[in-house]
Amino acid sequence: MKKKRKKRKKSKNIFVIFILIFAFLLIKEIMKTPYSENVSTSVNTLDSFANVKKYSSLLRDELAKYGLEEHTSTLIALMQQESRGRGGDPMQASESAGLDPNTITDPTESIKYGVKHFKRINEYGNEKDVDFATIIQAYNMGIGYIDFVANKGGKHTEELAKKFSMLQVEKNPTLYDCGGDKENFRYPYCYGDYSYSAKVSKNIEELADSISAQADGE
Repeated sequence: MKKKRKKRKKSKNIFVIFILIFAFLLIKEIMKTPYSENVSTSVNTLDSFANVKKYSSLLRDELAKYGLEEHTSTLIALMQQESRGRGGDPMQASESAGLDPNTITDPTESIKYGVKHFKRINEYGNEKDVDFATIIQAYNMGIGYIDFVANKGGKHTEELAKKFSMLQVEKNPTLYDCGGDKENFRYPYCYGDYSYSAKVSKNIEELADSISAQADGE
């Protein structure tokens, strides 16, 4: 009887040891998976700039025609703000091309006119000696914003953007009414987005972080 108990106890101990060894080997195998692969997969999955990055080469090539290729990241950040890289007019350039909103349906055409619009406001902004934040805001509010800021010291602020917006609203209150939505964050400054320049600047920073994280992952 004692021998049987000892035999059972011995078998039980061997089984426990076997389970422990199996668990140890399993953990060891999991630990072998490179951490950087997990990070890279996570970064790619969560990369909010994935859609706009696919247009990087097109943007760079179009900017290079005007010697402005150093502004590629800026234009990627602008596109991110305009459309997140979606749709046929990712630069939302139809109006700057003298067309109705969303008339352009070809991303290549959108980039062509978006870059041309940027070139124009960049040149005019430099002539008027305004800061770059004003030029960025003018992509959203039009070239008239550059003149407005030039007469107010040459430096963009959201307060100036609000004042310029209100001037346009007063000219056409039925058109610029935020769709009648008083809960809209822009209301009553419904012409353009007074926070546009700040948002694009944030996009530029996040884009740089995204590229850095991707490089680390690779």
